[in-house]
Amino acid sequence: MEIMTNQRFRRTAKYLRALLFILAAAATIGAVLYFSVIGYAKLLGPPPLAVPQSTLYMADNGTVIGESNSGQKRYWVPLNDISPALMEAAISIEDKKFYSHGGFDYKRIAGAALADMKAMSKVQGASTITQQYARNLYLEHDKTWKRKLSEAFYTLRLEMNYSKNEILEGYLNTIYYGNGAYGVQAASRYYFGKDASDLNLAEAAMLAGIPKGPSLYSPFASKERAENRQATVLQAMENNGYISAAERNKALSESLKLIGKHENPDLGKAPYFQDAVRNALKNTLKFDDRALALGGLKIYTTLNLKQQKIAEEVMEQEISKDSDIQAGFVAMDPKTGHVKAMIGGRDYKESPFNRAVQAVRQPGSTMKPLLYYAALEQGFTPATTMKSEQTTFRFEDARQPYTPHNFNNKYAEGDITMAQALALSDNIYAVKTHLFLGEKALIETAKEFGITTKMEKVPSLALGTSGVKVIEMAGAYSMMANGGKKVEPVLIERIENQHGDVIYEHSEEAETVLKPELASVLTHMMTGMFDRKLDGYTSVTGRSMATAMSRPYAGKSGTTGTDSWMIGFTPQLVSAVWTGYDKGKPLELSTEQIYSKNVWFQFMEKALEDKPVKKFEPAKDTVGVKIDPQNGKLAGPGCPVKRLTYFKEGTEPVEQCTDHLNEEIHKKRKHKDKHKEKHKEEQSPWYRELF
Repeated sequence: MEIMTNQRFRRTAKYLRALLFILAAAATIGAVLYFSVIGYAKLLGPPPLAVPQSTLYMADNGTVIGESNSGQKRYWVPLNDISPALMEAAISIEDKKFYSHGGFDYKRIAGAALADMKAMSKVQGASTITQQYARNLYLEHDKTWKRKLSEAFYTLRLEMNYSKNEILEGYLNTIYYGNGAYGVQAASRYYFGKDASDLNLAEAAMLAGIPKGPSLYSPFASKERAENRQATVLQAMENNGYISAAERNKALSESLKLIGKHENPDLGKAPYFQDAVRNALKNTLKFDDRALALGGLKIYTTLNLKQQKIAEEVMEQEISKDSDIQAGFVAMDPKTGHVKAMIGGRDYKESPFNRAVQAVRQPGSTMKPLLYYAALEQGFTPATTMKSEQTTFRFEDARQPYTPHNFNNKYAEGDITMAQALALSDNIYAVKTHLFLGEKALIETAKEFGITTKMEKVPSLALGTSGVKVIEMAGAYSMMANGGKKVEPVLIERIENQHGDVIYEHSEEAETVLKPELASVLTHMMTGMFDRKLDGYTSVTGRSMATAMSRPYAGKSGTTGTDSWMIGFTPQLVSAVWTGYDKGKPLELSTEQIYSKNVWFQFMEKALEDKPVKKFEPAKDTVGVKIDPQNGKLAGPGCPVKRLTYFKEGTEPVEQCTDHLNEEIHKKRKHKDKHKEKHKEEQSPWYRELF
């Protein structure tokens, strides 16, 4: 008996030793595995937190005008811009020990496992906020063991490398709230029409209850279930000490105003402008398509929504709906080069081809101001005269003779000044000037003005026969308007990444390219197209606008057989308009030739309606004198028309006009004789009246 007891004891001890050995081995293996996993996780470092986020395009006042996404509307906001009530609600209902556990709530896991075993099915979840965030970032939502192990590993890595606030911020910005809204900002805008920072307690509790089952607990799926879920969330918040019973009851009694739409009323505005912005982002700033579509960027553009709306309305009003004529339009701030409005065609849906930045069209006489700037540099003045008459230009080389014509074949048949030649758009004066300066001069000057399209060295270049782009011409005229400073068209002011860091900001040093005194003289010359004092053998080209102008303008129109242009400016704003047919069909109707003028004038008047009237101030080293616009000489006492004209100091005319001297003498003599006769009558005896 005693022997048997000893044998049992030895056998039991043997089993205990084996069990202890197994447990020790298991513990060792477990420890090795645990530290291996920890070490491997540490070695891998922080997992990336990148998720697809909507890129937003903003107007100059911060209004969203465009968006690109992968079908998931998500706008990342920092934790400071999320309502504290929403954070507390999410923690209370999803993971009340969030700030105290290391990524896993083991007690909750055990409770959930026990509940699942009793029900013989998956009835209770135990995922922490960190686990859900890991799943949203890296994994599918299937229920395999492989996915669960991967989720645990990513959870461990997140907790090791990121703070609790970073994890909570990421979770709230990635969780799905139903109806295409990903993250709290998109959800807040969709359900309540407000930012996540502005949610009150009742709204926050309603929103926090949705992620458990967006198709069940969305108030648009079932108001009753949503309110029941809201009550559960509020109770959890009270239990966790975030709110009082009184606050809970007040929130439950509050009637919520639901919106149910993704709010961006200006989304899709200015589609041609947005295309130009995207093109600049890819080709100039070198952003790739994925970064633009999913990078959560904020693109702050220069677009002014008010001016854009005016441009679109004016274009629709002034151009016949039955016409196939197309249009290109650009408005710019001449001081900064910021593009404030852009239209690339009559209908973006029918034709996304952007005629404001892509089309190359003949500018016609709008090229003449650039030519006359070159002439001013070579000693010409607004008073320089040349004969306007039908002329055939012959060349020593093998080129064919060239015979330009004025509009309607009207000529002065005598001398005219450069100021009058510009106002009347005299072609003979322009070609003579071009050939006198040399055909390279205008090409080089156009480059100074920012024109990049290739130009032909031909006599007709003076009349704008080499194609240019609307946006280039708007930039060139901006340099005249700002006194000669270099400006290039700017579409993008700055770019912010998903964290609000500025990753690009436009900056440009103010480089003076043109001579300020000559730019000023040229600008004052360009006011002549609206001044009837410069009428000659024909009327000034802006006569139809002159009587309705509310402020001084400088500008130039241009017409070829197939293209109609009007470009002009004030010190505050430049706009350029082109109209014509895409396939170069001739502009046969007179109404087709004035569309550009009408669009330009109506836009400028309405866009500047609430702006102060600003005159073109003469630059330093310029002097203004009154001249007879017919001959360019200093206006004398008998000159019927005297126009104040600006010159570079030292180049103003000194010879006084004597063309009307005999008329003045005759006028004075007649006045004197009349005065004598009246005096004689006054001295006559009183009785002479009786006879």
